[in-house]
Amino acid sequence: MSKNKVIGIDLGATNVRGAQVTEAGMGPVTAARIRSNGSMEDVLEDIFAVADKLMDETVAAIGIGVPGVVDVEEGIVYDVQYIPSWVEVPLKQRLQERYKVPAFVNNDANCFALGEYYFGKGKNTVNMIGLTLGTGMGAGIIINRHLYAGPNCGAGEFGMVQYLDHVFEYYCSGQFFQNVYQLDGGDVFKQAQDGDMKAQALYAEMGMHLGNAIKMIMYTYDPSLIIFGGSVRFAYPYFQEAMWDRIKTFAFKKSIDRLSIQLSDLESSGILGAAGLYYDSVK
Repeated sequence: MSKNKVIGIDLGATNVRGAQVTEAGMGPVTAARIRSNGSMEDVLEDIFAVADKLMDETVAAIGIGVPGVVDVEEGIVYDVQYIPSWVEVPLKQRLQERYKVPAFVNNDANCFALGEYYFGKGKNTVNMIGLTLGTGMGAGIIINRHLYAGPNCGAGEFGMVQYLDHVFEYYCSGQFFQNVYQLDGGDVFKQAQDGDMKAQALYAEMGMHLGNAIKMIMYTYDPSLIIFGGSVRFAYPYFQEAMWDRIKTFAFKKSIDRLSIQLSDLESSGILGAAGLYYDSVK
């Protein structure tokens, strides 16, 4: 029987989700709660519980995205957000020992970019950035049709670049409203939807900062496509004009004309991108 499937797994702060994936798309999602405050082994067992249900003789590999720093070559995960016991976990080794197939481990922002590249709006793009805008600001970088993660899996941490008196993430994510105005971002979004001009003005202010971040990305990577993921993308109508006003101050006009910014519409980009780690390694 042909091994033509990859198990893609997306590890979050409270749950783990996975599915069998082929280049044509993915099958049904299997999900489970994780014991976020449990031991390293507890959380591993929670992941195994999902992967066990997906593993069969048609699976060629396993890919997993995690919200933390990863030694990509060794597949060691460090300091996973919201899972205190995951300080240093040899995840690749443990997966390969259990399932006897190659395993690939990377961070969730890189998996988002791969999900969009292989299955979403990034198809057939040579160079692109997948930018996640939620409680934080993360990114994955595709260069010459391959993921570039850097030797320490640190490429694309644009949110951590110094900006004004803090870093870009402070101003260009859902944190903006709490950080600058001590307001709940969810409340601001609802008010903006209801037509509240003050709430919409706050989004415009955030959009101005995001436009500056995109200019920084353009100066460093010159992508032809940027795809927004994360919850903040749903507020795009309220910040797009201010964002583009800043982008239009970029020094090289032709680059502006050629830049496309799209919103992700994939429901499971993390799972698809985790499987994409395998495709990225063999193509």
